[in-house]
Amino acid sequence: MLRFNDDLFTAMYPTLDLHGETRFTMIHPLEVFINDNIRLQKEYIVIVHGRSGGVLKEEVHKYLKKDRRVVNFYVGFYNPGCTVVKLKLDNYKK
Repeated sequence: MLRFNDDLFTAMYPTLDLHGETRFTMIHPLEVFINDNIRLQKEYIVIVHGRSGGVLKEEVHKYLKKDRRVVNFYVGFYNPGCTVVKLKLDNYKK
C-alpha cells in the first residue's frame, strides 16, 4: 500500500492529463486509460485533473468510487492536482 511519502515517485506511473476536458468529456479517456493499464498490468496510475474549481476532481473521484477495477485512490500529497489510483489486476484475463 502506498503511503504519502511514496508520492515523490508518481512521475514513474502512467499519467493521464485531463486538463481542458469537461465533466462530460473526461469519462471516455478515463475508461480507455484504465482499460489500457490493466491490460499492461500497471498497478498504479496517476490522473491529473488540476486544482482550480475542483469540478474535474469531483467527477473523477465519483467515477473511481463506482469502478470495480479500482482498489483505492487518493489525492497526491505533494501535488493536490492529481489523484493516484491503485488498480485491481487479478481479474484481468489475457
